[in-house]
This record gives sequence, C-alpha cells and structure tokens, in this order.
Amino acid sequence: MIVPKRVLVRGTGLIGTSIALALRAKDVQVFLSDADTATARLAADLGAGSLVPDLRDAKGIADVAVLAMPPAVVGRELGYAQECAVADVYTDVASVKVLPAAQARALGCDLEAYVPGHPLAGREKHGPAAAQADLFLGRTWAVCPLPETARDAVAAVTALAVACGADPVLTDPQTHDRWVALVSHAPHLVAVAMAARLAPSSVPPDALKLAGGGLRDVTRIAAGDSALWTQILSANAGPVAEIVAEVAEDLAAAARLLAALPQPASPVGALAGTAGVTNLLDRGRAGTGRIPGKHGGQPRNFAVVQVVIADRPGELARLFNAAGAAGVNIEDIRLEHSPGLPVGVAELSVRPGEVGVLLDAMEAGGWPVRR
Repeated sequence: MIVPKRVLVRGTGLIGTSIALALRAKDVQVFLSDADTATARLAADLGAGSLVPDLRDAKGIADVAVLAMPPAVVGRELGYAQECAVADVYTDVASVKVLPAAQARALGCDLEAYVPGHPLAGREKHGPAAAQADLFLGRTWAVCPLPETARDAVAAVTALAVACGADPVLTDPQTHDRWVALVSHAPHLVAVAMAARLAPSSVPPDALKLAGGGLRDVTRIAAGDSALWTQILSANAGPVAEIVAEVAEDLAAAARLLAALPQPASPVGALAGTAGVTNLLDRGRAGTGRIPGKHGGQPRNFAVVQVVIADRPGELARLFNAAGAAGVNIEDIRLEHSPGLPVGVAELSVRPGEVGVLLDAMEAGGWPVRR
C-alpha cells in the first residue's frame, strides 16, 4: 500500500489539521489551504504543513487533496479544486456522505477521481489549536466510493487513512449515513438535549455542585460546535429523526411508568410497577456491551481493577510501569478524584484473565487495590 507523497488539506480546522499533523509524522509533504487565511497560517505555525494562499496557483501540487469542511459545501469545493487541478485524487472527511456525493454529481465533478470518506474521530473542541496527530489512531475511517470511482483512487485514499493510523472500512454513502445516524449523530442530539436541561433558568448553581461523572459522561460531546452540528444533522435528517424518535419513545414510556408510581414510592410498590423501566435498563446494558473495543475489535469485555493512587507527580507513570512490567496491558483508564483530597482512584480496565496478575503487581508496588 503506497502512501501518497504529497497531500493538500483544504480546510484547516480540527480534522483537517489533525490529518496534516498525522501525515507530517510519516514524512508526507503537506500543503495547507483554508478560506480563512489566518486559520491556515495557525495550522502551518503548528507544523502541519506549508501554506498555499491560492489554489489557482497550485496546479498538480498534490497526489491527494483532502477536503475538510462541512458537508453542505463539499460539492462546491470539490468542483473548484478539480477546476484548479490541484491533485490526482480527491476525498472529503464530512460526516455525511449522501449529500456531498449528490452535489458532486449534480455539479458535474470528476467522480472517477473522487472518494467520499469519513474518519470517525473528533473532539468537543474545534479549530487547528485542538488538532492532534494521534486523533485517528485505531479509529474507523469509512471509505465510501461511488460507482464511478476509480480503483486507484480508492487505493490512494485507503493508504492515506492507514498512514493517519486509522482502520479503513469500505462501505457506500447510503449505508454510511444510515448507521452513522445511530452511532454518532443521534447520540450527539441526545447529549445536547440532556445538557439543555441544565440551563440557568431551570437549575440553580447549587444543584450542579452535586454533578458527578455520570452527568459529565452523558453531556461531554454537547459542547461541540453548534453551527457545524446543525449542518450535519440537517444533512442526515431522515435517518437521525428515526433514531431520535425511537429513543424518545423509550424515554417517554419510562417517564409514564415512573410518573404512575406512588410518590414517595414504597419499595414494594416501586418494584411492582417498574418492570418496563428495568427492561429498558437491561437493554441498555446489553447494547453497551456490543460497542467495539479499541481498534474496532471485539466488543468490550473488560474487568475493572480499582487502585488508590496518591495525588502527586509521577504516580500514574509508576502505576503504568508496574502494569507493564507485569505484562498487563491497560485497555482503558478512568480517574476519580475529589478536589482537596490527597488521593484518588484509578479504575483500570484489563482483560479478565489478567486481573490476578495486575492485582499482585499493584499490591507489590504498595497500592491499595479493589476489584
């Protein structure tokens, strides 16, 4: 698989600049372009590549051009980039694929050289300053060629995704949009709806002092760019509406069941009337278990080991070193720490068969542990 040697990134926000940084780490020559020159200049100052002020002066500058922008403008930008003949192959990274493909076809773009794509990675922050070279490491990168797309073009974009550390998955635009509504777009809207309940007019500041990790986990992605997400949701409105309606139906049913309970509910009465709520909770647990693990592998089936860790420099490094020396790979970590306390809890997710080894290693290192 031959990695493109020269890549033009048009659009230097979070995704575009992260792609550029990842490729620069592989010694790919990267050129940067953005409608906002100041944004492109910042990306260049971060080491993401060389600034290209005007695409009209960039004929043949790249093997692959990456269009990193909202879905509604991909078709127009593709047409302009092809008119300027800046690359042999063109791809985009918009999170919706049907709309850009339809626009590109309607505008008469060269579809043989166009490979719609979508790296399923991101952050709640945006802009080049939030970019990370390892943003795509182990993440899925959907490659969605059209019937007209040339095989060489697909191979070039697939190689680019691999060079960024991603795992490319071949699909088609329609299938992509249907499933991304379930795994990305609808979850964002649900998180936003929950976060909207925290408006100052509804919740006094003192109430939020009780907020724990659950609220933060559920609402984290709600901090995303509203203008961008409006475009994304609008471009994939049909599939997203179906998923959100199904979620709303489940929540409405749970609300009806809970509202029908005696207030305050006795333990016996509560248990007698909540079978439907329990069913929803059980379905949720089962669904969580189906989410793939790291690198798109098998669903997560990890055991959690809780380790009490002192709040001082170097403790996390010592913890990881001890696990590494024991031959245990930490699949995930979560830190729980109350401000002002001298210790916290590190929740280490490991494979079930490695729990005993990790417990022995932690105890040998002097850490209090709990399974």
